[in-house]
Amino acid sequence: MDSSSSTPGCMGQCTSFLRSHKGTVLALEIGLCIVILICYGASRTPGYTGVAIFEMVFSIVFFIIYMLGLNKQLAFVHWGWSDFVRTLIGALLFLITSIIVVIGHRDGPGIAAGVFGLLAGILFAYDAYITFPTLRKTHTAAPTGKCPHTLGWGSQMGGGDPALS
Repeated sequence: MDSSSSTPGCMGQCTSFLRSHKGTVLALEIGLCIVILICYGASRTPGYTGVAIFEMVFSIVFFIIYMLGLNKQLAFVHWGWSDFVRTLIGALLFLITSIIVVIGHRDGPGIAAGVFGLLAGILFAYDAYITFPTLRKTHTAAPTGKCPHTLGWGSQMGGGDPALS
């Protein structure tokens, strides 16, 4: 059997998605969340790890969904809006918690986690910004058809056999 089939394998799908703009942004989000977790782990008060864990898990889930093309197969979920809400909430939570951490912490790893959190908040806001225009593109107009009274059944107001007019 020929190994060079037309369907790419899992690794081929992953690398081709990583080369896309959305794939790069999602990979950066995952990496930045891991760096933030490491910094909070080294800090004296690792109480703000919840946001980084939450957003890292959801970024991984959306990375896998988009990489495998499940967003096209599972059409009952509006993936554009789900992704937009995820990124908007992530941006707000990272910005709020990072400002609290930068103002309140006095240890180096905590401040580093706050600074990386601010960067993550900006990255998530950018992801929401690039996701928002795709929400308008996916809207399709409702199908329209001709009204039954304009299909040749007499006058525009209806009634009558066209052979009699």
